[in-house]
Amino acid sequence: MLDLRPVGYVIGLLVAVLGLMMLGPMFFDLVEGDSEWRTFLQSATITFMAGVLVAMACANGTEAGMNVRLSFLLTVGVWIALPFFGALPFIIGETHLSFVDAIFESMSGMTTTGATAIPALESHSYGILLWRGILQWLGGLGIVIVAMIFLPVMKVGGMQFFQSEGFDTLGKALPRALDIAKGLLGIYVLLTVVCIGAYALAGMTVQEATVHSFTTIATGGFSTSDSSFAAFPGAPQYVAVFFMLLATLPFVRLIQLLAGETKPLMLDPQVRAYLLWTVYAVVLIVAYRTNAEGGFSEELFRSTLFNVVSIFSGTGYGDGDVLAWGPFAFAILICVGAVGGCSGSTGCSIKVFRYQIALRAISAQIRRIHSPNRVVSVRFDGRAVSGEVIDSIMLLFTCFILSFGVLIVALSATGISFLAAVTAAWTSIFNIGPIFGAEVTASGAIHQFPDAAKWLMVLGMLVGRLEIVSVFVLLLPRFWRA
Repeated sequence: MLDLRPVGYVIGLLVAVLGLMMLGPMFFDLVEGDSEWRTFLQSATITFMAGVLVAMACANGTEAGMNVRLSFLLTVGVWIALPFFGALPFIIGETHLSFVDAIFESMSGMTTTGATAIPALESHSYGILLWRGILQWLGGLGIVIVAMIFLPVMKVGGMQFFQSEGFDTLGKALPRALDIAKGLLGIYVLLTVVCIGAYALAGMTVQEATVHSFTTIATGGFSTSDSSFAAFPGAPQYVAVFFMLLATLPFVRLIQLLAGETKPLMLDPQVRAYLLWTVYAVVLIVAYRTNAEGGFSEELFRSTLFNVVSIFSGTGYGDGDVLAWGPFAFAILICVGAVGGCSGSTGCSIKVFRYQIALRAISAQIRRIHSPNRVVSVRFDGRAVSGEVIDSIMLLFTCFILSFGVLIVALSATGISFLAAVTAAWTSIFNIGPIFGAEVTASGAIHQFPDAAKWLMVLGMLVGRLEIVSVFVLLLPRFWRA
């Protein structure tokens, strides 16, 4: 019989930590004399006590340790439990969101998707805005740890290729996993603090800089303004571009860079491809817009650069109406959103390295067809890629494409327009943020969507952020019989 106590113990501890994090927004609202501090006190008490009780009830089962099956359950369980408790301030507080809207907002935050169900953001307390930023900051760090520690062992989407980097920890020594987590936390906090300072120097208030730093480094996209980064033109947008790019590079490479090792970052093939593809997208759209709009300007370049990096990284900040740029530019943005950043970063979507390996595998197959007796191997970063890794990546691509298509059909069945259904499925499965369509308000909020559409998007955000396979495998009867 499967012993779930190790999973319950870890989830209980994480829920308790989430409750403690609610004290931050409570403190700021209390200092500002906003009555919302009571909301966070109530939510923190409920969340902390629930987490502690679950952890205490499961503490006697931790000796068994964590195996691969339990790691699947833990990965999915964390991203269900934390958004549930993270929704409490939205339900209890001044936002008075419905249950589905509160869960949507919390899931969008924890998965760093960035779509919102809250209209008129400026009318809410700073505590609520800060809590949205904290949810994304926690989710961004969490997915990095999952990607670097759990997914390689679980062999999800070809991540086992990175086991040789030293991330095969579940079957070996837990201290190794803790060392990795500490290193990731260190670089994550450092980037966040530096980003806060950069935003403040660029003209944001400390409060605005703090929230936007949380959501930039997490590549989440929640803002303090309904108009997102259109409210912060100029220098803050260039700052955002720089830190969004940093946040979508492999965090291990950034740790090595801080240690004085520049070669690993410079020679990493997915880093070079990611930056090069970003340049290609910016140049194409700038050229297209320059021709369509009758001239080049700094504002045209800045808005293009900002929106391309925002969508490519999966952050989802907005600056103006990208639909007005024309179908060619919009198609490029849709495509880069489906690519995403590098593995081991807070970036969204399928990830660059999978596209590189898939393209090389296709090229190798074409060469085999042309020369059947020729021995052709697929190589990445100087190493041969096993057939198991290639199969895993192709399975992931298939699952993403099928899930995207099924979600479009399901969302269309709820009655929303086709454009809204396509972009809602795109933003959910690939965790990007922006949604377009008649039902979306000028601020980008989707509170006018039917409840069924919101629940479908919640499911899409969950499976997309956990790279689909790790969720769907739980539906297989043989998983439970193993």
